[in-house]
Amino acid sequence: MSTQNLVFENARFSLVVGADAIVKELRLKSTGEDCLDHTEETALFSLTEDRPYNNEIKLAHPNKRTTFEANRLRREGDQLIVGFEQILFEAIVEVAVTDEYLTFTLVDFLVPHEAFDGLAMSPPPVAKFRLLQLPIRNRTHFGEWLNVMWDDEAAVNVLGTDPFTNIDSEKRKGFRILTADALREFRLKGCSASLIVAPTNELLDCIDTFEKDYDLPRGVESRRNTKDINSSICWTDEISPKNVDDHIRFAKRAGFKKMLIFYAAFCKSIEGYDYCGDYEFNESYPNGMQDLKAVVDALRAAGITPGLHVLHTHIGKRTSYVTPVADHRLHLTRHFTLTKPLAETNTEIYVAQNPQGVVMHPQCRVLKFGGELIEYTAYTTTPPYRFTGCRRGHWNTLVTPHDAGTIGGILDISEFSATSVYLDQDTDLQDEIAEKIAAIYDLGFEFMYYDGSEGTNAPFEIYIPYAQYRVYQKLKHTPLFCEGAAKAHFSWHMLSGGNAFDICLTRYLKENLIRHQQPEAARMANDFTRINFGWWGLFEDSQSHLFEYGTSKAAAWGAPTTLRLQLSQFYEKPQFRLNPRIADILEVFRRWEAVREQQFLTEEQKIALRDPELEYTLLIDENGQYELVRYYPISAPENVIAYTFDRSERTYVVYWHLHGEGQLELSSAIDDLRCEKSLGSPLTVTNLRIPVGDKHYVSTQHHKDELIAAFQSAKVIV
Repeated sequence: MSTQNLVFENARFSLVVGADAIVKELRLKSTGEDCLDHTEETALFSLTEDRPYNNEIKLAHPNKRTTFEANRLRREGDQLIVGFEQILFEAIVEVAVTDEYLTFTLVDFLVPHEAFDGLAMSPPPVAKFRLLQLPIRNRTHFGEWLNVMWDDEAAVNVLGTDPFTNIDSEKRKGFRILTADALREFRLKGCSASLIVAPTNELLDCIDTFEKDYDLPRGVESRRNTKDINSSICWTDEISPKNVDDHIRFAKRAGFKKMLIFYAAFCKSIEGYDYCGDYEFNESYPNGMQDLKAVVDALRAAGITPGLHVLHTHIGKRTSYVTPVADHRLHLTRHFTLTKPLAETNTEIYVAQNPQGVVMHPQCRVLKFGGELIEYTAYTTTPPYRFTGCRRGHWNTLVTPHDAGTIGGILDISEFSATSVYLDQDTDLQDEIAEKIAAIYDLGFEFMYYDGSEGTNAPFEIYIPYAQYRVYQKLKHTPLFCEGAAKAHFSWHMLSGGNAFDICLTRYLKENLIRHQQPEAARMANDFTRINFGWWGLFEDSQSHLFEYGTSKAAAWGAPTTLRLQLSQFYEKPQFRLNPRIADILEVFRRWEAVREQQFLTEEQKIALRDPELEYTLLIDENGQYELVRYYPISAPENVIAYTFDRSERTYVVYWHLHGEGQLELSSAIDDLRCEKSLGSPLTVTNLRIPVGDKHYVSTQHHKDELIAAFQSAKVIV
């Protein structure tokens, strides 16, 4: 066997692999640096069998899932012939070289007769083929989603060319092994992975070319469109032809130029996601598609970009896919075989398999046999195995007899409210749902939120992006960007807006921002992606300083927010309608959206804003210009919020009442006190009393300590 190294190189890097299949060098040409860690000897390829199948290997070694490392390599043109330890067959891997990347594709196997002599099977019995594995030395950043190791100088990236390549990494001490696998249940022959090594400032250029070459969603192009991708969003589930103008007015008051419309705004829905999947229009849209198009057109005419929020993997419990006959394309998490006929009156179900460990949440104990759903209450774990306390015809499905030998199983019910189930990604139901979604999206929507993306079969790292891709491919118009509730490697090309954090109560907003959004923003920056710091609810106790904290942190990371708008709260709940601080809240959003669009913040300001301990407010100064200042909370009278800051040689206190209006009586006079509703427009105040309600500013040039002390001991007079 030849001992000569094999060299693969393009304009940016070279990969050297020994004839023993061990990777020797991965060198970036611009710096001359070898990006590999050499602590361990790592074979470029390997393959895995569920157990050894060759008879002698089976007899000699334990019968378990076994990985065989590549141990010999020879080159024939653009193809590599790969041999492995112990086993007798070889693999053919094609290597394609471009200036931006190398691609490795499993072409075929070379199986000599003696490898599986006498076995009635389709050889080789490969469960997984490792297309690529490289021990990459740790650098400053690792993007676990894109699967990229990088710092200011260099980036190493392993990508899948389609949703079926399993891209991952294995953490070691001081390095990571970047991996790409072809899986038997999806595709072995023809499965590909690509390697990019480039100066970091050229990485996205290389990925952009890669996406175009493989006709993938243009994740790089979308991310570079920062004007469209980074502005904040107004979310609604109530918009209709009758109130679209109200929504537009609200959005404009807050400076929003995007509106995300939840499908339940225009589709039938009673409880949770119970009608998700049918996409039948509700009573607010009597003319169906025509009415929805009119709403979308009205938003676009007003300069607001419409987005569509759907749950593409969810099938509601009241839909035609579930009742009266449950569709055969609904996913089952476990399968059971009837050992006795099941008559229409039977309440015990005898099965061949042990039900040990099946779901027992009271909303999710549902079996499916044929088109009937059956609720169970208990089960046995000793023979004869059976489900007991069964209630037939669950969710109004038709009760029918089922023969012995019928195979059914546990219905995959969504863990979110249990009003929907997950469809089976191994069927065409996802494509059927995708066509319905695409018909709606193509009315003029321009971005999309893939909610419920986690609701697929395992392996999730394959099916989550594949389900998203099946919808994406049906769209006639490419989205400006997409966001989602879950992601895996291939999703990077579609979810250029990353993920959005879900709604929480006002009292937990700041805590959650520190615990979740801020760390995730940093992680996602490693993947060259922004997150969405929302969604945020507008509640009766909402206050502007919390939204200012959130919007400032989002702006620091170049990330948008999403404010959930439900106009009915203003109309139907007096206590919310009378909350007088809504104007201040909307002004916070408007200001931060304006400075985002103007690219007002410097890099130094962004870095300072990221500190979770620091709070900043965005002012409009006496000349109408934006001004960023750090401010500090101070104690205040009951139901009053107050912060202090210094600017223009004066000390200020900005303050407001949580829910009331009146006057604030200071404990002592300050001779140069100035009170302003907006900076540059002083109000006349007398008798030590200043107005309290919406935001106001009081300031002094010479009496900082006196002002704060007088304010802290003031009394509210309503």
